[in-house]
Amino acid sequence: MKSAPVLLMRFIAFLLLLSLLITLLNMLGVPNPFYNPFSRPAALPRGVTPPTGALGGDEQNTIEVFSQISPSVCYITNTELRRGGFLNLDVFEVPSGSGSGFIWDHDGHIVTNFHVVYRASTITVVLNDQSSWRAKIIGSDPDFDLAVLKIGAPKDQLPPVLIGESSSLRVGQKVLAIGNPFGLDSTLTVGIVSALGRSIRAMSGRTISDVIQTDAAINPGNSGGPLLDSFGRLIGVNTAIISPSGSSAGIGFAVPVDTVNRVVPQLISKGEVDKPWMGIDIMPTSILSRLGLKDLKGVMVRRVIEDSPAEAAGLRGARQDDAGKLLLGDVIIAINTVDVLNQDDLFRALDSTAPGDEITMRFVRDGNIYEQTLRLGVRRD
Repeated sequence: MKSAPVLLMRFIAFLLLLSLLITLLNMLGVPNPFYNPFSRPAALPRGVTPPTGALGGDEQNTIEVFSQISPSVCYITNTELRRGGFLNLDVFEVPSGSGSGFIWDHDGHIVTNFHVVYRASTITVVLNDQSSWRAKIIGSDPDFDLAVLKIGAPKDQLPPVLIGESSSLRVGQKVLAIGNPFGLDSTLTVGIVSALGRSIRAMSGRTISDVIQTDAAINPGNSGGPLLDSFGRLIGVNTAIISPSGSSAGIGFAVPVDTVNRVVPQLISKGEVDKPWMGIDIMPTSILSRLGLKDLKGVMVRRVIEDSPAEAAGLRGARQDDAGKLLLGDVIIAINTVDVLNQDDLFRALDSTAPGDEITMRFVRDGNIYEQTLRLGVRRD
């Protein structure tokens, strides 16, 4: 039997020869016959790194829309006249507010919100090229929170926005807002259409219907700026936010472009909007409450205006009989296919009509329901 030292020396010599053999095979390019491919995990191939500056498709779309439309967006500031105080009767101008707007056409018409230019004595429009222009109000409508200004800039400095439509919008589609929040010009925010068919209250107290809700950040100064789809087409005018702090909280609203397309051309041509007119005064909620009718479903007619469409249709307002007893007026409960439960419903139903249209109304009189047609007249503010 061989001694242990001899066996150990032979084993070491074997390992040295084996190592020498493997090294020689590697030098000759022969695969290692002792390699077990399952002995350790194979190295994962490295991903191909995009060249510097390469962007994804959605990012590129956003950049292209901003590049295309930002020259059409402008910054609006205004001042108003104020007196110096109780003993100081001097009148002077003070900064009143700021907002955004966008170029409507090559003639220098600028669209913005009514509340951006409300009570303004002077208005200044700063274009994307930083040129500054004094503007005048061509027309405004507080019921839709829209106003049209005009500046005297050359046509080559007035690229108009692309006009889209809002009737085909879908919840979840991408939108972009461009404006001047907090005075920071040419700011872009991106989001989605969060909801459709919302209603908000205008400065006039009227309800603006079919408003677009978005989570694209809209802050003070964004008002009047464009809300765009992913093709860069105008789909709304940013007008309001819901936020206790006054800054974006993910809930912003825009007047739909279908409304804008109806209102703006009239403001440009006439300075005001022709609105459908029935010729009635509505019974205020305060009086209905005193009469015990605060839960009334419908709109009660308080007065029918003489020589109005309502008078021609035979509507009756509240009145007194010979004994001095109050007789309640007719209660309108529907206009065409729209149920009227309150004043906002009535305005919403009329907003979808135009002067000269014939409507069908249902109303309650003495407990009975009647149906009558009425041809709308024209109301101008």
